[in-house]
Amino acid sequence: MIAPLAWTGKSRQRAPLAALFLAGVALEFGCTVGPEYKRPAAPVPAAYKENAGWQQAQPADTLPRGKWWEIFGDPPLNALEEQVRVDNQTLKAAEAQFQQARAAVRFARAGYFPVLTVGPRAARSRESGTQPFSGPTTAGTTQNDFAIPFDVSYEPDVWGRVRRTVEAARAGLQASAADLESVSLSLHAELALDYLQARSLDAEIDLLNSTVASYQRALELTESRYHGGVASQVDVAQAQTQLETTRAQAVDLQVGRAQLEHAVAVLIGKPASEFSLPHNPLTASPPAVPTGLPSQLLERRPDVASAERAMAVANANIGVARSAYFPAVSLTGGGGFESRMISTLIQGPSSIWSIGAAAVETIYEGGQRRAASEQARAAYDQTVASYRQTALTAFEEVEDNLAALRILEQEAQTQRGAVEAAEHSLALSTTRYRGGVTSYLEVTTAQSAALNDERVAVEIQGRRMSACVLLIKALGGGWDRAALDQVAASGSATSNRVATDK
Repeated sequence: MIAPLAWTGKSRQRAPLAALFLAGVALEFGCTVGPEYKRPAAPVPAAYKENAGWQQAQPADTLPRGKWWEIFGDPPLNALEEQVRVDNQTLKAAEAQFQQARAAVRFARAGYFPVLTVGPRAARSRESGTQPFSGPTTAGTTQNDFAIPFDVSYEPDVWGRVRRTVEAARAGLQASAADLESVSLSLHAELALDYLQARSLDAEIDLLNSTVASYQRALELTESRYHGGVASQVDVAQAQTQLETTRAQAVDLQVGRAQLEHAVAVLIGKPASEFSLPHNPLTASPPAVPTGLPSQLLERRPDVASAERAMAVANANIGVARSAYFPAVSLTGGGGFESRMISTLIQGPSSIWSIGAAAVETIYEGGQRRAASEQARAAYDQTVASYRQTALTAFEEVEDNLAALRILEQEAQTQRGAVEAAEHSLALSTTRYRGGVTSYLEVTTAQSAALNDERVAVEIQGRRMSACVLLIKALGGGWDRAALDQVAASGSATSNRVATDK
């Protein structure tokens, strides 16, 4: 420990100037320890493997900023997505977490400034008559003590500990902003998925209801033929079975549809009992989604940006740990007024002051600083691995959904052919049955095949829309990492508020 220097009293009028000089020298020649941050490289492919054959949007380098769901051209979906931005409680919790990170930056920045305290006091005391503390002359006397002392303490950031702490807090703020955007993107994507799946079920329900009506007519025809002595009672039973089975399937779909409606209600911040999603069958095809280049994905994904900012935090923490190897320099000062009478308290002769400087260096602590430094470096290595893994996962998700869209489009074309063939087969079987060539079993078999193929076609359409939403989510939803620079400058959240509303 280096002994402190101190000046007190009135005789050393130059002491404050000397202390200020020392503080200036410390700040001028101070340095920032620890490595400077450089973003590590991540594995980036030259092109998306599954992009071949997928229809690209023009221009091919942008998605709608913020309100990416408008690419579907669905006004009810747009209205629901806006409610997520306002009323979703998970998003509000993420925003509160962002506010904590912003306050942490202000807390860290406070280390740049001195601490000033004031402690006014008043006391009245009586000296012992037989054992006076101040001497015989004060034995048995009663006296007052009034004081208004001010104390100032300041630790110059000689080794950059505060600077590294602020750097870590700023990077943490940006990471929190990216996390907030990730939560927002996930919630909006979840709402779009639930909404589109509900519309797909509506289309399937309409298909089953129309099929029920068709089967009802077929049953009436069979009953008429039975009463005419042309058909058997077995034919009537088969027609009745086909009708009721299909009707039950239509009712069963209402369970999943109700659950999706309730999920949408929670996402927009409403009780499930107070929200209804109007019946609206899905008829649209997936829009063309611009994917851009793989190298752009690292700038578009908020989770990748968050992982990258976590590396910056860990890198700054290495500097904080390294600063413990160097002496802690502190400047202290005090002043104020003290008097036995309150009437003379605020006067020149009652003034008091002191000023000093100290430096403390730890000589031995059993390897604690070295362990903290190694821990900080290991934490940085962990964030590097997490960042690269997040990047790999991002590319995987894009490839998965590109492949899904491409393959499902081919499947949809094939399934349309299957539907046409099944409908033709059903028409032939019905004609043969009316002509008395075959039994009703052939008709029911053709009906089942046709209905199954039509339902599969509707399901494929819904899966294509879901894959489109997931692709947009995998691409970052039109977000751009440049928004984080504005967060560092202004301290305001992204979440479709900084860059995405432009």
